Amino acid sequence: MKTLKSLNKKIVLIFLTYLISIYTAKAEDKPIDIWNLEKKDTDTVKETNISTENISNNEQVSVFDMQSDKKNDTIKLDEDLISNDVKIVGLYDPQEHGLTIDMWINSDGQKLKNLFSNIEKIDLSDDALDIMEVSLLTNAHYPNNNISENEFLKFKSDWLIKNSNLELIEEFLINNQIVNSHPKLTRHLLDNYLSQADIKKSCEFFTKINEPVEDEYLSKFNLYCLINYGKNEEAQLILDLKKELGFEDEYYENKINYLFGYIEEASKETSESSVLDFHLAHRTNSNFLFEPNENTSQLIWKYLSNTNLLPDLENIDINDKNKISVIEKAIHYKIFSEKDLFEHYKKFQFNIDQLINAREVYKSLSPIEARALIYQRALLTKEPKLKLEYSKLLKNLFEQNQIGLAFDLELNKFLSEIQVEDVPSDYLSFYNNYLKSGNKEFKKIEYNNKILHQSKWVNYFRGDYSKSEIQEDIKKFLDKIVFSNETLNIKDMIFIESLKSDGVEIPSEYDNLYSAKPYELDDNLQALIDAKEVGTVLLSLIEIIGKDQLENIDEKRLYVISTALNQINADLIRNKLLLKVLPLKV
Repeated sequence: MKTLKSLNKKIVLIFLTYLISIYTAKAEDKPIDIWNLEKKDTDTVKETNISTENISNNEQVSVFDMQSDKKNDTIKLDEDLISNDVKIVGLYDPQEHGLTIDMWINSDGQKLKNLFSNIEKIDLSDDALDIMEVSLLTNAHYPNNNISENEFLKFKSDWLIKNSNLELIEEFLINNQIVNSHPKLTRHLLDNYLSQADIKKSCEFFTKINEPVEDEYLSKFNLYCLINYGKNEEAQLILDLKKELGFEDEYYENKINYLFGYIEEASKETSESSVLDFHLAHRTNSNFLFEPNENTSQLIWKYLSNTNLLPDLENIDINDKNKISVIEKAIHYKIFSEKDLFEHYKKFQFNIDQLINAREVYKSLSPIEARALIYQRALLTKEPKLKLEYSKLLKNLFEQNQIGLAFDLELNKFLSEIQVEDVPSDYLSFYNNYLKSGNKEFKKIEYNNKILHQSKWVNYFRGDYSKSEIQEDIKKFLDKIVFSNETLNIKDMIFIESLKSDGVEIPSEYDNLYSAKPYELDDNLQALIDAKEVGTVLLSLIEIIGKDQLENIDEKRLYVISTALNQINADLIRNKLLLKVLPLKV
């Protein structure tokens, strides 16, 4: 009997696969799509079987042609690759960033796990995130030493979820056709689309998938989309087949049966267990009302915001601590403006003694009252040290309740009133960490041909000079340095060493100007480079950059990063870095 039941399930799954393939084909027929969706040709699938017989471990074989547009790139197989199956999942051609398909092949999985764990704890700068994106999404063989394929894929998926670039996530999933191996990542994408009230984009995603969806939640989402496409017969048949396989979900079936038109009224029950369940409650109830609470998830809050279902904040009684707490959580999620919260904080009544002795009094108050008291006290002082003291205390009080982002813009406003020279040394770190500059973009590059790293020759890294041209110009410059008895600084040395790494010949007579290395690479980093663990080296550099923008890092780290990139021949990543940190920007 078990064998027969298993066989029946296989037959049902085959039939279900057939139906979904029909749906995918029919979804392209524009006249019956309720949104008149345009079906785009998906890019060439990047998960590819590649044969690797008769290739020695030391031989480097490129399977990519250089292409300028990553969205149109395709993997081309070398004719010599003819046996073992190797999966490749990514977006970018390795040569696009000066890397190779073997960038992870020598990596020790335990080192990778440690690095991923460390990086997870860092709020990476945009520059570090750029390198992380290149590292994880470049088409390359998986590491296979002390790490499984699924573990490595999970690191990619978790990073994409954390950074939540929805466009990048969709491109990654569709190009590689890996929805079933990344159900968590796929759900993150679709739930976020739905939280934006973008049903069209959520359902359009399923028309780009070339295989049956296996995950139950995604399957329910797909079935709902069939109904939105007006394909009730297919949807009903698939639902019947799912039930035959044991599917049970009374809440979901009730909402779906209403949409099918089988019942006149759906249940008024509202589930917050998923954005899809919440959306179905809203969709099937013309008089839908919902009051969020402290446990309402961020996605539900976003859905409420994007569907104009948010509660009115103007008439909330400050004595209703539960509602104030809900507002705090929503502002932490960036649903409401911080101004809405702090206007309520101003309404709390404190006497003069409480304000004067706020440092001690707040400890005996409820968390909300304590935050309101410290906020009012911070407003009343203009003295820099006191302003910093109360601002830091208030930030800590918010973070203790895990709503630190509710005091973000207002904190920056407080700090921007204080000049850096007025900041005591014990508050300098706090000041620098939370003060956001309003002018992060530089206006232009200003060249100074008397300083090597600020000269027009920096544009070599942009591709503006040939090796022969730059060789001649640098020789003339170094002659002047020798004649004037001047020296090169660290950034000049970085410039010279990068040229030499590229094969630009610098005559030995100038060696005394730059031969002495100002800093040595850490032994562990050098060992990774020597072992050709290129991917691991990139992760190590990301950890070194951390939360700092490249133009703000110290010269030692800059020297170490550029030297490491030179040694692993990641020239295109290095060039992008140098163009950010070498020229003078005004």
